[in-house]
Amino acid sequence: MKKTVDVSIPIGPMHPCWKEPIRLKCETIGERVLRTEVELGYMKKGIERIMRGRPWQEVMFLAERICGICSVIHNMVFIEAMEGISGIAVPPRAAYLRVVVNELDRMESHILANFSYCYTIEHETLAMYLLNVREIVLDQLERITGSRINTAYMIPGGVRFDITEEDAAALLAGLARVEEDVERYTRMFATSYLIALRSRGVGTMTREKAIEAHAVGPTGRASNVPECDLRLQHPTYQKLGFTPVCRTEGDNFARNMVRFDEVMQSISLIRQCIGQLPEGPIRGGGACTAGEITYQGEAPRGELTYYIKSDEYGRIIDITVRTPSIMNIEACTHHMINDVTSVADVTSTFISSDPCVACTER
Repeated sequence: MKKTVDVSIPIGPMHPCWKEPIRLKCETIGERVLRTEVELGYMKKGIERIMRGRPWQEVMFLAERICGICSVIHNMVFIEAMEGISGIAVPPRAAYLRVVVNELDRMESHILANFSYCYTIEHETLAMYLLNVREIVLDQLERITGSRINTAYMIPGGVRFDITEEDAAALLAGLARVEEDVERYTRMFATSYLIALRSRGVGTMTREKAIEAHAVGPTGRASNVPECDLRLQHPTYQKLGFTPVCRTEGDNFARNMVRFDEVMQSISLIRQCIGQLPEGPIRGGGACTAGEITYQGEAPRGELTYYIKSDEYGRIIDITVRTPSIMNIEACTHHMINDVTSVADVTSTFISSDPCVACTER
């Protein structure tokens, strides 16, 4: 017998828990959510259209402005795509420094995502603790690149700045502080009765549903889909012996715990890079030329894909960007939110997927 909808409840586009405007339209029977649809279009930037016809030097800066939270990976994927088109080699020292900066960016993004979740379920104490520790991570990004957010650190054939012994020591000291704090906050999150009540068994998505919806990043790995981590395919991460973090529960709790665990993994990867940092130059040189490529990288939220076509001067003729939140928002609205037992859990389940509307609408 078909269930009759009692009421349709719109959530957004303006909502205290949303970082960016988006509308969820939920159809409910009593408190149980039957179906959810997402409505986008409130902050379309048209940035892909702006990129076309411009030289790579300008597009590089535009790429990292697609998202103000995970800007480093947009810079990295665009630059590595241009290197793939042009056959430009990267010195080993620069390749390791790219991993250091990329993992710092992943850390601050994950910490901000878990802050948003804790704030959404009204655990404001833990939320503020997480926001404070994120500042330490941003300080380390600024120390290495000169900027906290839009770093423009990677260029074809290498990176802009080397790291000094003094800066490396300060970075490791900062990571030790972050590690101590995140270990404590992870225990708080894992043992809190309030968090368990609002998180365990809520917004569950099975491995099969995650694969069907092409969920990526921590959202997919919380449903035991380790193969969605594209760092497995990156040559520098392969040298570091990288293995993905996974959980099997597939609920709100698991998605946040994967991000906590990945923060600790990022600290380990950065320490490994600093400990094994090869001697040598940080720039190999080379010119961007004509070509066409589809290139992918692992953003904090998951699979980030750039399709690029350039001319002989390195000018971008065509470009298309597919961001991870495109897949994760669909997975969330059609598999996680549907059948939650309370409308109050809609916002927390949506936030648990770490949606980025700026990336999605580009």
